[in-house]
Amino acid sequence: MLLKRRCEMDKPTVVSLFSGIGGIDLAFEQAGFNVTWANECDKFACITYRHNFPSCTLVEADIRSVDEKTVPQSDVIAAGFPCQSFSVMGYQRGFNDARGNLFFEIVRIAKRVQPKVIFLENVRNLINHDNGRTFITIFNHLSELGYYVKYAVQSPHTHANIPQERNRTFVVAF
Repeated sequence: MLLKRRCEMDKPTVVSLFSGIGGIDLAFEQAGFNVTWANECDKFACITYRHNFPSCTLVEADIRSVDEKTVPQSDVIAAGFPCQSFSVMGYQRGFNDARGNLFFEIVRIAKRVQPKVIFLENVRNLINHDNGRTFITIFNHLSELGYYVKYAVQSPHTHANIPQERNRTFVVAF
């Protein structure tokens, strides 16, 4: 057991925001990372998350009520933040929707944690929403924190054995 704990400590760490049931977290764990802390507000998603990640600290609360000082230092922040505000299937209210503003909670926590990497996932339309202004805002906020930002719209099925073809926007800030 001591050997296992030592190996876990050597792995890069991930803080997961908007964790859902842990799909992004599973990918990070399979890539050799250690997800140490997560946040999700949906009680049913939390039940599944706790089953899937029993050793991870899960804070079941609205992200806006999480004190950023309680979020541990980490190498990576991963967040699949709510997409309804940006999706072509919704009203596309963007930052005029309370869910659309949750991106700024990632910025608030990143200022405190200062991870080496921020990984974001959202709908394909995030790039084009509001004639690109939404994405420019996201890009600029990450850049202002000192990150070099790369992004792409891709379907994860081309990179993993996932049976669903669904284009998503992926943002990686270094």
